[in-house]
Amino acid sequence: MANELDGRRIAFMVASEGIEQVELTEPWQAVTDAGGNPQLLAPEPGKAQAFNHLDKADTFLVDRAIGDADPGDYDALVLPGGVANPDQLRTVPAAVEFTRSMFAAGKPAAVICHGPWTLVEADLVRGRTITSWPSLKTEIRNAGGTWVDAEVQVCTAEPNVLITSRKPDDLPAFCQKLRTVFQRP
Repeated sequence: MANELDGRRIAFMVASEGIEQVELTEPWQAVTDAGGNPQLLAPEPGKAQAFNHLDKADTFLVDRAIGDADPGDYDALVLPGGVANPDQLRTVPAAVEFTRSMFAAGKPAAVICHGPWTLVEADLVRGRTITSWPSLKTEIRNAGGTWVDAEVQVCTAEPNVLITSRKPDDLPAFCQKLRTVFQRP
């Protein structure tokens, strides 16, 4: 199954710092191994700083500033977690609008850990069943979503397919599911 994402462009959208490194690198590798073309989007050009929980880790070259990216150029969206990353990302109007546009176009998305904060900000959890880091449970419910405690949750409610997971331990199931879902035309 090395080419199931052949030719698919996948937007990985992050803040300029605070990304949980493994929640970026493992899905990125899964997309690459499946023949997909991952692209890193951040509020500013340059580099994005990842963390291993609270400790600085590696930096990653940003392919395009979110405000310069066209959602029509991408086939799917990945929102990695980390506490600081999605908390900052949800305050970036271009990131919220990019996410809304991807969902409105029916493009699949995969979101892990604290990543659903951006979805809450964009009013995209209403009527959806998702999982996340447990501390987001109340926010998801208050935003009209149904929160479940599951390794991976796939919600097929309109307007798109949404894959969610809770934490780094869930990455094998998360990555397997996104490879399967993202190959759909």
